[in-house]
Amino acid sequence: MKPKAAPSPAVALERVRSLALALPEVTERLSHGAPTFFVRDKKTFVMFMDNHHDDGRLALWCHAPSGAQDQAVAVEPERFFVPPYVGHRGWIGVRLDIDVDWDEINGIITEAYRQVAPKKLLDELDGQPHPKGDLRG
Repeated sequence: MKPKAAPSPAVALERVRSLALALPEVTERLSHGAPTFFVRDKKTFVMFMDNHHDDGRLALWCHAPSGAQDQAVAVEPERFFVPPYVGHRGWIGVRLDIDVDWDEINGIITEAYRQVAPKKLLDELDGQPHPKGDLRG
């Protein structure tokens, strides 16, 4: 089986955009010059980076569950890295300039969303009705 070629930055951004914006109440805007995705236009969960400060990478920086960064970087350092600025908070860098498994990227984006979205939106994502009067989200 022949490996798939890495996507161009424009194609990768469109794929990432379609995955992120499919999640409840997600918005996109530039932040520090990069396309960035927010929950309810407030909480950042994914940033799209194309050669950030000449690092040579096409990548995502994603909010991640506790311990996920260490595990991913240890197991697959060619695909995952500790991003600058947000890495100390457990965010994970995910390379898009190598063979990309878009199902895996979808899972990573969704998990990043889960780290910052309020309970009401998580219930919506999971297809559960949110009880009226519940002040959790």
